Amino acid sequence: MQGKRKKKSVPAAVCAVIVAAGSSQRMGGENKLLLELAGVPVLTHTLAAFEKCAAIRDIVLVCREQDILPYTELARAAGIEKLRTVTRGGDSRTASVLAGISAAPADTVLVAVHDGARPLVSEAVIAEAVYAAAETGAAAPVVPVKDSIKRIENGCIAADVPRDTLAAVQTPQVFRRETLLRALNAAVRQGRTFTDDCAAVEAMGQAVAATHGSYENIKITTPEDLLIAEAFLQKGAE
Repeated sequence: MQGKRKKKSVPAAVCAVIVAAGSSQRMGGENKLLLELAGVPVLTHTLAAFEKCAAIRDIVLVCREQDILPYTELARAAGIEKLRTVTRGGDSRTASVLAGISAAPADTVLVAVHDGARPLVSEAVIAEAVYAAAETGAAAPVVPVKDSIKRIENGCIAADVPRDTLAAVQTPQVFRRETLLRALNAAVRQGRTFTDDCAAVEAMGQAVAATHGSYENIKITTPEDLLIAEAFLQKGAE
């Protein structure tokens, strides 16, 4: 993984695109971003992390149309001064990220795409990915896989997969704006679906630098994840 970068390599125009347009189906349909985490909505934690990070100049929030007003009010109440706009997302992650890039300030150099449901991302994780992308054009935080991984065929274990070659990728995933736009527009034209933005950029032949993630940078997907996040916050407060 890449080491920490010198701050002088970071351009001034870095915009975080916070993707918050999901339907929260695995949370029983309840909007997980408005659920309380240590007494504060999940989304407030996420926005605050980017507000505090000196490597981020602007924030664009992408969401469902019905959430634009409540999210705008939430950000205002939380004092999120870097938020430039709250814009409507699309029917897919790719469409939502494209909407966020389009809404970013015109002089944006780097785009840091982050899941709204990752509220515990640290300033260090954000900044390292930004520094690396400023030098290489694309970067994403990863953490080593802890479990033993097996390849399954016909319902049986067929082989071991070397764990030291695997990592779980997180967000923010940071790219030069024009690189990500080109990759996502190509995906749309080709009718291709990718699980994350790194995959779309990799498909264009662009290498993505791996930076240090954190096991605390979890994605809130199920009710159990909220309990885990609460435990991390409680541990940090001790």
